[in-house]
Amino acid sequence: MYGKGLIKGLGVTLKRFVNTYLDDLKWAGKRYYTQEGLAHRSSKDANGIFTVQYPEEKLPVPEEFRYVPFLVYDELEDGTHHNRCTACGICSKVCPPQCIWIERATDPKTGRPKQEPAAFSIDLDICMNCGLCAEYCPFDSIKMDHDYEIAGYGRTVHHLDELLKPASYYDEIRPLNSAREAAIRKEKEEAKAAKAAARAARAAKK
Repeated sequence: MYGKGLIKGLGVTLKRFVNTYLDDLKWAGKRYYTQEGLAHRSSKDANGIFTVQYPEEKLPVPEEFRYVPFLVYDELEDGTHHNRCTACGICSKVCPPQCIWIERATDPKTGRPKQEPAAFSIDLDICMNCGLCAEYCPFDSIKMDHDYEIAGYGRTVHHLDELLKPASYYDEIRPLNSAREAAIRKEKEEAKAAKAAARAARAAKK
């Protein structure tokens, strides 16, 4: 029959429309603004229109989700912060759109360069979120963030103070990666300590 395909297509749309309200009635009083409701709408068991009331509701992002980079600093026991970045410049060299700029700090007494950045800027309007900077960083100092709500009315360029976030934040958003990297660092430190002990033992025998 002429127009049968059109009617079938509209029937699917109508079914989804009705199922949306039926599903809402089933979840009345507990669906919106709950992690349980978000998990349901993200699953294969959801019916109706698969929408989220953004920005009141936000779907949880997976651990490997990557957006803009940020710099990691360690919180020391004396209350000070240690920036992992040594201003080596590897991240800016491997960056495909060349959106990272680093200025190395210098010792005010000797004038020699120090292993820390005096300035670190990332143009987030150019950043393509590829994650190469984090992948090639030898000190685990630059990581990809989960924060995707950075829209503004002007140029989005983040500087050193805006990029720095504690290691505890990285542990929170990427727990599996953080644990794996911590295990690797511990293994390297133990191997380094074992070599130093072996050298000390050989020197003592002499």
